[in-house]
Amino acid sequence: MRRTFLWINFVLASLIVLLVFLQAYLIASYAMGAGEDALDAHGVTGFIFIHAAELLVFLTAFGAWPRAWKWIGFTFVLFAVGTIQIFLVPPDDDPLSPWIHGLHGLLALVVMVLAAVIAHRGMRDLGLRRGRSAAADAEPPRSLP
Repeated sequence: MRRTFLWINFVLASLIVLLVFLQAYLIASYAMGAGEDALDAHGVTGFIFIHAAELLVFLTAFGAWPRAWKWIGFTFVLFAVGTIQIFLVPPDDDPLSPWIHGLHGLLALVVMVLAAVIAHRGMRDLGLRRGRSAAADAEPPRSLP
């Protein structure tokens, strides 16, 4: 059962990383004049898909790493930073709005890095990444004829 939770956690954390790139593309498209559709897609991607995935990464951490409270806490940090990041979109009439929007974008990068670290840990625990010892035991590559 632990392996199932590890897979779900790994896939969701990896999905968050990819979706943050999609969000960056969508907001850049909006800034370059793509229109309100790009801004709406940016919001939907972030609030519905990424934030839901952040919550599920945290919840699946309990099954993926039972009683590893430090690691479960790390996945909670992903969810907490993602939640804070969502609320850093002030109304446009606020004079500090551009500066606060900058924090929104900065924390998106933090979310991406946190999700990448979690995905890497899941990949390692699933045995999807060869370590140096496995590479050292393998046969050397053969030259082509």
